[in-house]
This record gives sequence, structure tokens and C-alpha cells, in this order.
Amino acid sequence: MPEETKQTVLVVDDHEAVRKQLYWALEENYRVLEAASRQQALALLDAEPIDVVLCDLRLPPIESDITEGLAILEASRKLNPLLPVIVITGDEDRETALKVVQRGAYDLFYKPFNIDEVEIIVRRAARHYSLEQDNVNLRSELRKGGWQGDIVGSSPALRRIIDQARAVAETSATVLITGESGTGKEMMARFIHNNSPRARAPFIACNIAALPESLVESELFGHEKGAFTGATSRRQGRFELADSGTLFLDEIGEMSPTMQVKLLRVLQERQFERLGGKQELTVDIRVIAATNRNLEEMVEANQFRADLYYRLNIVNLELPPLRERPDDIPILATHFAQKAAAKHNKPTSAFAPTLVNRLLAYRWPGNIRELENVIERAVVISGSSMLDETLLPDKVLSQANSVQNTPAPTAVPQLELNNGMLPPDLSFETAIQNFKRQLVRQALRECNSSRSEAAHRLKISRQYLHRLINELNVEG
Repeated sequence: MPEETKQTVLVVDDHEAVRKQLYWALEENYRVLEAASRQQALALLDAEPIDVVLCDLRLPPIESDITEGLAILEASRKLNPLLPVIVITGDEDRETALKVVQRGAYDLFYKPFNIDEVEIIVRRAARHYSLEQDNVNLRSELRKGGWQGDIVGSSPALRRIIDQARAVAETSATVLITGESGTGKEMMARFIHNNSPRARAPFIACNIAALPESLVESELFGHEKGAFTGATSRRQGRFELADSGTLFLDEIGEMSPTMQVKLLRVLQERQFERLGGKQELTVDIRVIAATNRNLEEMVEANQFRADLYYRLNIVNLELPPLRERPDDIPILATHFAQKAAAKHNKPTSAFAPTLVNRLLAYRWPGNIRELENVIERAVVISGSSMLDETLLPDKVLSQANSVQNTPAPTAVPQLELNNGMLPPDLSFETAIQNFKRQLVRQALRECNSSRSEAAHRLKISRQYLHRLINELNVEG
């Protein structure tokens, strides 16, 4: 393993023979530092990037008890709560083990120790720490807005919702996501989960509309063996599976009145029973619900319980339809074209300017989901790397024709894309260059000018991105 990629292990023991035994066992795969006392250990912890600590409990000047070892454990955890500390002890009593666990020790082993077991524990701890750091870094990037997962776009309407979602993610508030079908409600729910303190716990989704009414209770709360015909074994429901994480209830407006009552009770008490069971189960979950229906109108029509609506609608995020996000249509189309090309092993596609104009003129009643389907269809049936309007479905072309036949205002066309619109009098080559220029600028802006991240986002090589920046005269 190259030196610069090695993780660092700090071995703390006052016996040199023990330190050397651990050093020779670990030095091939790790950078190993040694300390014989608490003072030396704390100095190294302060000065070096430590990934794992191996610490004896009984150290001078007080070798008669475990005070010094516990002090190193507590100092390590205070300095870096994620840092795994593995305790070395000769005390096999339960009280000692309980004390180190209560203070946050990752693991412990006893003297005399088996060096193979120690290597396994250290390897597991080092990997755990690496994953923890990756998770922290990812969440940090998400908070900065440099990366939004699969949420693509930069229109003011979308950015406003993302800012609100990022703010509510840090809380435990119940969220109701509303918007037309296909606007990305589940994706937004996952975004909130991934930006929340529950990010490492499960995200469990349940589409109420996709379940027969007779199975909704079993799916949500689980069932015991024999609870109904066909229940041949105990089954956990979505609430149990989502414990410590997030439960996403999609199409909540389709829930029956009977299930609305039961759901309200669970949201109030965070307790429930499996179908056919008597044991009260308690869960710690965050609930995010979504619907494309107007729940306020349903409440007024006595089709949805008012108390459940207010319980779900602590924070409301209304996703804008795609027709209100014209700036995002070219960016989304490019994203979906790249995704479809990879899925179907097709060459990466470019867009003819006439196709982009057709996409911008269409109203997209099916929103993002419909756009993705249209672009994937075009990539699949295309015999060329250039996608043009002949690959679009008739309904897209017919609506686009009706819009394009409307007299346009007599404004001087801008050379760049204006709100995503390609000026009709641009030449083919100029239109394509302008389209590329906007995509590159957008990627650099959302990646805080990091060319490596922008290339990854655009799914092109860094060298090609450099060439585009130069050719298109993009500031970056």
C-alpha cells in the first residue's frame, strides 16, 4: 500500500515490547505511531491525523487503576467524536468493559492478545472511520449546495424549494410534499433524508395508491403469523423497517378513512401493533408524505381527516411543475440523454436546436417523468448521435407547433440562451455552441468552479471539459 494512502494508527502502551509487537503487526498496512503515556498520546492526537487509537487502560503514573486510559479515551472522543478508540485491557471484569463502552470505545481486547484478532479489529475500525468521514464530507457538500444528488436544475423556483428542503432536513419536522404527478416528490423526500441526521438509517418508501386497500395495514404495520389467510410467518411493516430513519408515504390522499385513523394514532404516539398482534411496538422515525391532490379541498369535502392533515402538514414543500421551470428543461434533457445512453449502451447524444425549441414549447403535463420518457425514447430509436425533433412523439410536436405558430414579440435575439430558449434565427452550429456553453457554465457554477466535479457532473473527461472551456470561451 503506498505510504500516502495509509491510514494512521496510534498505539498507546507503556510497555515497549507490546508497542513493538503491535507496530510490526500493523506497519505493513498502516502508518503506526507510538506513545508511552497520556501526555505523549494527547500531543500526537493534537498534531497528527489519527484514524484509529489502540490504548492500554493502565498507564503511568497511576498503573493501579484505569484512570489514565479512560482519560485518553475521553480526550480522543472529545477531539474527534468519530475517531474509533480500541481499548487494550488485562481486566476481564464486566465493570471495566461497561465503563469503556459507556465512554464510547469502539471495541476492546484482552491481554494476552491474539495478534490476528487485533488486526481484524483494527481493519474494521479503520474502514468504519473512513466511511464515517465520507458520510460527513458528503453531507457537507450537500449542505453547501454543490451537489444535489439526482435533483437536476438551477431555476429560481427549484433553488427556493431546495433551500427550504435543506433547512428542514436538519430538523425532525414532518414534511408534506405537494405537486403535480411527475414533479419528483420521492426524489425530494430522499434529498431531505440524505441531508438529515438520519442519513445513515433506512429510507423506506410506500406508495399508498399502489396497494390494495386490504393490504395497506399489513404493509405499514406488519403482521403476525396467522393474522389472515396467507400470513404464514411474521412480517415487519414499513414502520418497523424505517426505525431510526425516514418513512415516505406517497399518494397519502388515496388512504382510506379507516387507515387515516390508524395512521393518526401512530403519528401521535409513535406506537403500533402488528396486524394480529398484541405487543406495542415503538419506533423513532421521520414521516414525509406526498400527494398530487389538494388535501385542503378533501378536508372540506370530508374525504380526508383534518387532524391528520394538520399532523402531516407541519412543513409544506410545493414542487413547481416543469412548465414553470423552463430554464431547467435543456439541463434535464441533457441529463436524461446521458442516463439513457449509458442504460442502453448508445453513444452520447447531442441536441439539434429545433428539438430543444420543441421541448421548450411543450407544456409537459407529465412533468419531469414525461420528459425523461420522451428523451429516453428519442435516444433508443435514434440512429444517430444527433437528436432532432423527428424523434419526438406526435403530442409533443402538435402542441409545440401551436405555440410556435403564435406571433413572437419583436425583440432583438440574445446570442446566449435566454431562459433556456434558443433564438430561432441562430445557425445550427451557433445554437449548439450556445447550448454547450450554458451547460458548462451551469456545471461550474453548481460545483463552485471545481473542474473535476463539473466534469463528473457532466459525465465527460476533465481533459474534454478543459477543451470546451477554451473553445467556448467560458470563464472558469
